[in-house]
Amino acid sequence: MTKLKSTVYFYIPKQISLLDLSGVVEVFQEANNLGCGYELKFVSNEFSMKSNSGLALSSLIHFTKTVPQKADIIIISGFSTQQIDVLPESDLFFDWLHQANENQAAICSVCTGAFLLAKSGLLDDKECTTHWKFIEKFRKDFPLVKPQKNTLFTKSDNIYTSAGIVTGIDLALFLIEERHGKDTATAIAKELVVYKRRSGTDEQESVYLQNRNHRDEKIHTIQDWIIYNLEKTSNIDFLAGLVFISPRNLTRIFKKETGITIAEYRTKLRIEKAKSLLANSDYKIEHIAHLCGYKTSKQLRILLDQHHYAIPEHI
Repeated sequence: MTKLKSTVYFYIPKQISLLDLSGVVEVFQEANNLGCGYELKFVSNEFSMKSNSGLALSSLIHFTKTVPQKADIIIISGFSTQQIDVLPESDLFFDWLHQANENQAAICSVCTGAFLLAKSGLLDDKECTTHWKFIEKFRKDFPLVKPQKNTLFTKSDNIYTSAGIVTGIDLALFLIEERHGKDTATAIAKELVVYKRRSGTDEQESVYLQNRNHRDEKIHTIQDWIIYNLEKTSNIDFLAGLVFISPRNLTRIFKKETGITIAEYRTKLRIEKAKSLLANSDYKIEHIAHLCGYKTSKQLRILLDQHHYAIPEHI
């Protein structure tokens, strides 16, 4: 494991979203448990700050008392969306960020924290992202930035941005992998019981949540059964029997409520599961194919090739 003497500065804005902060903190705390040796410091423009849930954070270090260097990391957490149009940070804070940038520190944002980075000018002409709900506002408020849709996190030189909430964990694991290798990042992900370490190009909305914006409980039942039984084969008659309707009605209602067919839905889930197992397990592709409901690895290989996914060479 590569060891770096580094400090991670967590910048606490007004009305901070606690999950944006805590998830990333836990990643670096677990990294320390593995011997990475990060010093964690919590900085702000005040010595105490109230979160958007009402919990107060105290004993904070004023950011002007610190000088982030090349090996250091700055994490700017997200905050209440009501703060977006009234950001209280001063020019002194933005000067601090620019000095850290000149020192080549890694500067990162989680969710709405990207608005602070954009206001500082550090995102001008850079690819970046924020929560999908605010992409259009982000683009409108800061016409020089290049916001990316359906992206979990981005990297542009030493500037990193993530989409929000748990994607901060994905970004933190990416930073750990860059500095300490894949094995360390994977060990931390397992310790945190993270389902999988996602890449920046994954879509913001989980495949397990897609096509579920409806209220039909019978279709939700079918979707749940498919998710938890991907390794099993089942025909339309069996699925229809689970919710006591005719196969013809199930086919019609499923497409009407979800926008796709049952076969298309199952395929999306199997691709997602296969990608996760290929990236985060030591299973051979034959076993992965079986876990995803395919009789042979050739079937899985063809499917992944059709979706432009490159299978790792060691598999």
